[in-house]
Amino acid sequence: MSISTREQFLGICRFERPGDLYLSTPFFNSFWRRTLEEWVKQGAPEQILDNRFRGGYFQFNHTRILREIVSGIAMDREMDIGAEVPYAYEVPPIVPVYETKFIAEDEHTITLVNEGNQKVKVYKDNPEKMPMFLDHPVKDRGSWEEYKKRLDPNTPERWPSDWNAYVQKINSKSEPTMLYVGSFFGFLREWMGLERLLYMFYDDPSLVEDMMDQICYLSTESIKRAVKDLRVDHAMFWEDMAFRSGPLISPDMVRKFMMPRYKKVTDVLRSSGVDVIFVDSDGNLDELIPLWLECGINGCWPLECAAGNDAVALRKKYGRDIILAGNIDKRELLKGKDAIREEVMSKVPFLLECGGYFPSVDHMVPPDITWENYLYFINTVREVAGLKRLPE
Repeated sequence: MSISTREQFLGICRFERPGDLYLSTPFFNSFWRRTLEEWVKQGAPEQILDNRFRGGYFQFNHTRILREIVSGIAMDREMDIGAEVPYAYEVPPIVPVYETKFIAEDEHTITLVNEGNQKVKVYKDNPEKMPMFLDHPVKDRGSWEEYKKRLDPNTPERWPSDWNAYVQKINSKSEPTMLYVGSFFGFLREWMGLERLLYMFYDDPSLVEDMMDQICYLSTESIKRAVKDLRVDHAMFWEDMAFRSGPLISPDMVRKFMMPRYKKVTDVLRSSGVDVIFVDSDGNLDELIPLWLECGINGCWPLECAAGNDAVALRKKYGRDIILAGNIDKRELLKGKDAIREEVMSKVPFLLECGGYFPSVDHMVPPDITWENYLYFINTVREVAGLKRLPE
């Protein structure tokens, strides 16, 4: 008897389907635009640039992200700056967004103010690369009070205009749905810049708490309104709050500033029946994972290998308390088929059999991974799950 992709996804998350493979897109399996352009040059079908075609080609399982509800970070903003590929960027959940302003241009860069009111220098030869941040919108309490006005959960433009039609459309789908639910470090860093934010934890902690409180209010109110009518299957925080060797603030500060607010959000989610709650954060997560688990967050992605994350070790340590996604080392996919097979076979058979695991490259697939190597990676994972190979 066949089951829906929603049932399959939730079954894996709840450790009910050992050995099952779910290659989730667009979140866990995602690509730089430049990667897809390079693949076409290497012989991939030109339609691989299209999301729907690409999902079918790789036989990905689609997760419906509820992007129309502006409750968390927008991951799919692009701006044409006249380069080979668009400038790709993220905007926190502000409504309305700011007006884009072009400031300056030289041979290699374009300086602009984006919709998040960040002044950035974008590189023409690689607009998807992290830009140089020149200025941020929140500098003190006065600028925060102005910015805060754009974080009202009741702003009509935050919600689909024809709510009833939207609800009917979403609830009729057989695929899992995901709602973004905020960020208690990542957003503040986007608004203030990292250095200013880190000083602010000491110089004006009440301002930091007010900013986090507003995010908490936006998140909880958005969840309550969404789940009243919509089927929400899982939620996603976005943080990016760690670097290669550990978190950007101490675990004690996470416990003081962030954990009480995480718990408020996860309590609302779980009381509404949403028990699959991921966090997306780069960097080494060893000190953060036990804190997130304590708060009711039970999933982590992308588990970057270069930062020392080890999904096999995490499964052995935390058992069924944690859902894992990612942790396929992108660097190994550069090296050829032997290295790819070793990387997959050292992790995926064990993790799939345990359950609660979604294989993917440990972040977006970069353009130096070839079309041939990526196809071989997908087929090796499919082989582990006993599925038919895709044409190479």
